[in-house]
Amino acid sequence: SLQMATATRGGRRDGTIFHSDRGSEYTSEAYSTLCNRLGVVQSMGRVGSALDNAAAESFNSLIKVEYIHRHRFATRTEARLKIATWITGFYNPRRRHSAAGGMPPEEFERIITEARKKSDQRCQAA
Repeated sequence: SLQMATATRGGRRDGTIFHSDRGSEYTSEAYSTLCNRLGVVQSMGRVGSALDNAAAESFNSLIKVEYIHRHRFATRTEARLKIATWITGFYNPRRRHSAAGGMPPEEFERIITEARKKSDQRCQAA
């Protein structure tokens, strides 16, 4: 998913922060190497602190309530495909979020990215 996210945003994402829990997949040397290669900074919650991962837990709850529990899937492969399609076709481009001022995630990210570029340009000009 990290490689997919990076690819859809045009490659290296220098300075992007990826926050996760301390699961073995995120603490592995291979994952750390991938993050370094992509320019992604790793951030991990403290051991035993569910609050450090509240945004991810909120997303997991939301996707279960709004999509997974409302559908039946014949196979795991079908479930993966349909869930990924829901995320990329609805959740990211269209679902509004109160934490993003009522904007969908893709729109919010675009606005933040543009604002950062303008800020960087002002700093370089000064």
